Amino acid sequence: MAKEASNGNHNSATKAPPTPSPLRFSKYFQANMRILVTGGAGFIGSHLVDRLMENEKNEVIVADNYFTGSKENLKKWIGHPRFELIRHDVTEPLLVEVDQIYHLACPASPIFYKYNPVKTIKTNVIGTLNMLGLAKRVGARILLTSTSEVYGDPLVHPQDESYWGNVNPIGVRSCYDEGKRVAETLMFDYHRQHGIEIRIARIFNTYGPRMNIDDGRVVSNFIAQAIRKEPLTVQAPGTQTRSFCYVSDMVDGLIRLMEGENTGPINIGNPGEFTMMELAETVKELINPEVEIIEVENTPDDPRQRKPDITKAKELLGWEPKIKLRDGLPLMEEDFRRRLEVPREN
Repeated sequence: MAKEASNGNHNSATKAPPTPSPLRFSKYFQANMRILVTGGAGFIGSHLVDRLMENEKNEVIVADNYFTGSKENLKKWIGHPRFELIRHDVTEPLLVEVDQIYHLACPASPIFYKYNPVKTIKTNVIGTLNMLGLAKRVGARILLTSTSEVYGDPLVHPQDESYWGNVNPIGVRSCYDEGKRVAETLMFDYHRQHGIEIRIARIFNTYGPRMNIDDGRVVSNFIAQAIRKEPLTVQAPGTQTRSFCYVSDMVDGLIRLMEGENTGPINIGNPGEFTMMELAETVKELINPEVEIIEVENTPDDPRQRKPDITKAKELLGWEPKIKLRDGLPLMEEDFRRRLEVPREN
């Protein structure tokens, strides 16, 4: 039985997990691990698919509606015998036979979730309900990528998993923040009531190749602006902090959580903390020393500080990030230059 998190008083599951297909136990049947990745055409999802496909024992099914994801991210796997791609919106039920579900589907940048807040909360709530219903029916283990946004604008620093958060329930970001909080609640309710094997990752800011270029997230904004020789727009006051985890480290953490014996929630992120002004200066130095840095108005409910306490990830998963920001940014720059068709000047 999975070990419970020390976040509140979780009663252990009252029922054993549902049993998978009888074929799993047939001595004549060498079964591959069948893995569903919702949101698998997205930024983190596609990198996760790459890692899962490296294992010849894995068959990967991606369900994505391409609201923020792209087939381009998966082009190297299309047509591969162990890979399947389904255009599907998780707010509708999905009937597939799988052993594990990585539930990543959700718009994750402010530009997208403010553009369609109702869609965002539907994805978080109805989408998670549908995936839990699937996990219950086929006896699959399910991992939810929750978010550091469940901590809101935190009053404790750094944030560990026992912190309940400081969230505005009626703000412009609430569709995402509160949606993910409800998704976590649903996960634990299905775990306690139906014995579903659950894993919850609270992921912090992640960056790397394949991020949407104009998605409003700070790293992609700064890199795109520097490449286009535009001023880097730092939201006032510029002293707010974020912690940035390179995508390969993030994927490693998610797989370790899925394969381990702890339900979570577990913070997965890089505890290296930077102010927005420091990030802008670093991007300027590494990519284009000629650009200027200007201050612009901030968005409402923007958290002032964000830094994960990853003690639990280290102790329970043996995980910590390896790639430093100064090493990860040039890898992302290379990808952005290719997509923007702006080669580096010698």
